[in-house]
Amino acid sequence: MTVTNTKPLVIDAHQDIAWNMIAFERDYTRSFAETREIEKNSQVPQWNGDTLIGWDAYQEGRVAVVFSTLFSCPLRYKEGLWDIVCYGDNEQAHQQYRRQLELYQRLAGDKPDHFRLLFSKDDLKDHLSKWGQAGPGEQQPVGLVILMEGADGVRAPQEAAQWWEWGVRILGPAWAGTRYCGGTKEPGPLTKDGFALLDVMADTGMILDISHMDEPAVLQTLDYYPGRIIATHANPQALLKGKDSNRFLSDRVIQGLVEREAVIGVVPYNSFLNPEWVKGAGREMASLDNVVAHIDHICQIAGSAKYTGIGTDADGGFGLQSVPVGYDSIADLQKLGSLLIEKGYSEEDMASILGGNWAQVLEEALPE
Repeated sequence: MTVTNTKPLVIDAHQDIAWNMIAFERDYTRSFAETREIEKNSQVPQWNGDTLIGWDAYQEGRVAVVFSTLFSCPLRYKEGLWDIVCYGDNEQAHQQYRRQLELYQRLAGDKPDHFRLLFSKDDLKDHLSKWGQAGPGEQQPVGLVILMEGADGVRAPQEAAQWWEWGVRILGPAWAGTRYCGGTKEPGPLTKDGFALLDVMADTGMILDISHMDEPAVLQTLDYYPGRIIATHANPQALLKGKDSNRFLSDRVIQGLVEREAVIGVVPYNSFLNPEWVKGAGREMASLDNVVAHIDHICQIAGSAKYTGIGTDADGGFGLQSVPVGYDSIADLQKLGSLLIEKGYSEEDMASILGGNWAQVLEEALPE
């Protein structure tokens, strides 16, 4: 008799895997402890924190699918000489994103037992079936769904169709502001090119990620975009009183997203959980209970557990030093399950939040 693993599957809606591989030469087929040991006498922990990701953590945490980003930073936000994945114009952004896309292709080709690219409904169905049937200790490759974070790599709106052909399935128009719309620290609505980009995305069937978009642009998008909308990694503003940033979601936006059946990924990052936390402060200023509180806030607005999930942004500019006590690697996302049950959520709701809601999005939105 085959004994299957009883832990729920986790889908993480945001990891900057390629960025880390290029910037810090991280190898996510290693354990997270191996990576920390390799980097302990370097400056990498100072720049990006101790890693939260490793092959053992993927397997122990049952992290079956990751939305893996194409990300490059505008030169105006370059943090130092170490920050090498940057661009000065649209052409440079395009080249950076192409390089990362090719890196994922090589990773899946060279390490098929570790990583697998997911492009279609059939890919997803086969992948989740194998994870679901895997027994305790049986390893499975992590499925990667490619997400472009910030659309400056799309040199003209019509080029979004080419990125779709290349395998991008999710696109977020903004990180900071882009020529398509306002973004984090750089407010503004959708531009003419922004509306044109949405038209092309809708024609291809691409999923739209509103994370980092400024609120006026989000509200325009909710009214205009007919396709699937999500927020891969964005926390509620209401629980961050006094934190002046357009990076977070107002209750008005959350309600609008729920009305569009959008799933929202909560980020377990102390700066997104405790408004008084600053870099260098103690990890104990936030806990996994804070993560559950942010999940619960969205669920209370929605009247349902159908519209929230996890988007860790793990290793995306922060690491172990900047996350809640009890969250030492992505394997610990499983701890959220018992906390959600204690909060009064059912087993079914808990499994939906940890991965089922994102699976539903992909099952509905990926192409045949």
